[in-house]
Amino acid sequence: MRSMVDIEIEIDAERIDPLVKILTREKNRQVENIIDAIENVTENDFPRIPATGEEGLEFVSQREIVRVYTEGRKILIQTEEAVFVCRKTISALEEELSPSRFIRISQSEIVNVYKVKRFDINMAGTIGVEFENGVKSWASRSCVKGIKKMLKA
Repeated sequence: MRSMVDIEIEIDAERIDPLVKILTREKNRQVENIIDAIENVTENDFPRIPATGEEGLEFVSQREIVRVYTEGRKILIQTEEAVFVCRKTISALEEELSPSRFIRISQSEIVNVYKVKRFDINMAGTIGVEFENGVKSWASRSCVKGIKKMLKA
């Protein structure tokens, strides 16, 4: 029995996130169902995070998050374009965020390792973190061991 959908997988070591390309004669119900299925699986694995921005309540994609950090008593989510306020605790966010993408670098900060430009490990044992957008931060000594372990993997 022939399948109604042909599937090809191409492994590319340079890709961070999967790319799904649908080749079809027309966009029909079957194509819409495939798109819905892919979006549902992705959303279940990596739920978007509700946060308040300039436009009101928004749902921030984990892929877009650069870092989550505290400032005063607020939990902030920084993306390339904006900073959002989140009502969840940093510990609750750590539970929700993808462990393959995010790592806690201090009691008050979680970073998206795919948005880090470099980790600067100095002789004193501290780790500086520089993001692709130019923002810099520091890892606490208590998190250095976990960061080094993640970097070796």
